[in-house]
Amino acid sequence: MATYYSEEHEWLTVEGDTATLGITKHAADQLGEVVFVEQQETGEEFEKGGEIGVIESVKAASELYAPVDGEIVEVNETLADNPGSLNEDPEGEAWIYKIKIGDASQLDDLMDLDGYKALIG
Repeated sequence: MATYYSEEHEWLTVEGDTATLGITKHAADQLGEVVFVEQQETGEEFEKGGEIGVIESVKAASELYAPVDGEIVEVNETLADNPGSLNEDPEGEAWIYKIKIGDASQLDDLMDLDGYKALIG
């Protein structure tokens, strides 16, 4: 299992051809109190860089962008009832999607943890 990070402050934990996608603690801290998460449906396909959702906080709305091509295979339904869990555990239980990766070579464009720490440092 490997974890990757995007410049849009998203994390992707990859197992085989499936990845769990969420936002980083840094992103959650920057957003402030999350009040709503707009998610796409299971089965939706997307291309790298495409908008795949919106996170709204008391301060701002922030789009989610796909870090790789893929298809949504599972949506974290608990975020609809408890969007604030993104503030409590953004890199754990408050994941947003599970996706089937369409092009694994695109993972090479993402950062490892050290690279991400350097970005936000």
